[in-house]
Amino acid sequence: MLLPGLSRRPDWLPETAMVLCAGRGTRMAPLTDTIPKPLVPVCGVPILDRTLEHLNRAGVKRVVVNAHYLGDRIVDHLKNRTDPPVTVIREDTVLETGGGVKNALPAVGDDPFFVINGDSVWLDGMRNTLHRFADTWDPERMDIKLLLYPFARVLGWHGYGDYAMDELGRVISREEGRVAPYAYMGVSIVHPRIFADAPDGAFSMKRLFDRAEAQGRLFGALHDGLWYHISTPNDLEQAEQRFACGHIADVPFF
Repeated sequence: MLLPGLSRRPDWLPETAMVLCAGRGTRMAPLTDTIPKPLVPVCGVPILDRTLEHLNRAGVKRVVVNAHYLGDRIVDHLKNRTDPPVTVIREDTVLETGGGVKNALPAVGDDPFFVINGDSVWLDGMRNTLHRFADTWDPERMDIKLLLYPFARVLGWHGYGDYAMDELGRVISREEGRVAPYAYMGVSIVHPRIFADAPDGAFSMKRLFDRAEAQGRLFGALHDGLWYHISTPNDLEQAEQRFACGHIADVPFF
């Protein structure tokens, strides 16, 4: 039986998304010696194509992609893409995540937009992930909203987690020497105003996350589907094994 509301579109959805594709993906070597990490295939489908299909199904109208390392491969891969239409911005120097997004702001526009890492692989849960994520965006309270995943369920990731959340959904960074319950999935909604007074050149988006957190304007939401953290060839191998067996090793989480 179809539960009411599962296919409902949100009242508001970002019209634009930026996908970060400029990095080298050093930990994925030797695969990334000859191919940019966003084009690494997972079960035959490049990671970037999986992201663009999510954006297309959600109804995002346009996508901006940045490119630097092996940028010609990115440009060539996207040259015939129309659903959704993609604008590629070439970066002459490494700008990191924050610098890359700031550099693309003229193409992104003045409204809040999705920012998605070029190596994020997820499967929808009970509802379209991006619809569910956008549903509780509140521009009056939020400058940045992060999509989070229970850290204990991250396949093959050994670490301490990234964030906790309070009862209102505000995100709190992991304290030094402690374990945090959630991992950041590399999917966010960002308001352009957070870039006011941001530095020129290269800097990390984490700098803006920390600013929003200090101002009480960094929020989060939990993903109810599956997510694969793909950072190394071993991560890729484990993810492909799960894809091949229908993801049955995971326990549903709501």
